Amino acid sequence: MMKFTKQNFFVLVGGIIIYVVDIGVDFWVASKYFCQGQYSWSILILCFRGISSLVTQIFSYDWFKNDWEGTDTGKLKWIFLVHLFHCGIFIRYWFALKYGCQAAFKLKSSGDASETDPSNFIKKQAIDAVTDINMLRVFKAFLETTPQLFVQIYILMQHGKTNCYQYAAIFMSLCGISFSMVDYQMSLQKSLPDKGEFHVTSKFMYLFYKLLTITSWVLSISLITLLSVRISVILLIFLWICGFTWTLKQCTTFCKSKKMEYLYRTVVGIILIFTFFNIKDRRTKVCISIYYATHTVVTLGILFVYMFWKPSIIKEIHFTIVIILTILHLVLGIIFLVVYYKHFHPTTYCRPQACLDEVDGMTGQKDRVKTSRFQNFLMP
Repeated sequence: MMKFTKQNFFVLVGGIIIYVVDIGVDFWVASKYFCQGQYSWSILILCFRGISSLVTQIFSYDWFKNDWEGTDTGKLKWIFLVHLFHCGIFIRYWFALKYGCQAAFKLKSSGDASETDPSNFIKKQAIDAVTDINMLRVFKAFLETTPQLFVQIYILMQHGKTNCYQYAAIFMSLCGISFSMVDYQMSLQKSLPDKGEFHVTSKFMYLFYKLLTITSWVLSISLITLLSVRISVILLIFLWICGFTWTLKQCTTFCKSKKMEYLYRTVVGIILIFTFFNIKDRRTKVCISIYYATHTVVTLGILFVYMFWKPSIIKEIHFTIVIILTILHLVLGIIFLVVYYKHFHPTTYCRPQACLDEVDGMTGQKDRVKTSRFQNFLMP
């Protein structure tokens, strides 16, 4: 039975607060760089923010258009206007809070009632609204937050000077990546009928696996960027091409239109630069092994390049710390990865649930469309 608890509601409220604070920190950091005459860094941070916001608005509006197909077009015009001013996420938060409040505080448990029961329908609406938000937050995490983390770490290593706003930006980036990954994984477990509960231990194992491997990779890219910006750009473009090509071969069917599907595949290609996601609900043992083996080889290669190309830099204390942290995060991340998939992944301790009979008529069709979006999105 679907559940939307008071804890889920408060987590949702916390997500709104973090989202607003993150916007404030981005503009604060950008303004600080601008006032110091470091215009390129300021523009780069704002560009990440702008591109991320544009992409999320496009997907958010397209989802509204698909979900409200055949309804009042006047509402869609207002929705389009809100998204045009890059405020679509707040509309989604409003719907999530509306249904979430009803599900968490006003509804009583209905036992084994079917999905057609009004209380379960409200819970499904709340869960679906939150899942859509978390989908968009995953996009934001890898289009904006992770690149910003890379930029901030690169600036710190390049200049060796630290300021409170740089620490604030790094802290918010790490928080944004962590919460977006775990929250999406939690909502996905609630949304898909064949996925089990995401227990507390699983959450922490998943969080540390993702956060440690991503941090190690960002540190590695920052190190190679210090040696040569050109090589770093070529490497990132090559990795994106590999991710995009793999996505094409998977023949994803997430979006209804071809244009949106190619935009989706482009975004997935960017996400695959930083972390692994299975975009089809299939076994991933071979793919994930190849992915992180490649990351390990590239990371070790970058460190060897430093040892033989720039041995004098290694003697500097802050570079020594960065290299140690890179190796430590990589090793710990791989350990958490193996332990998570072997002992804590939902498929290892949950029995597959039998598929429920679909409701005949328009309601059943609408549910199939909605579920299809979740099942064809990013799977951990």
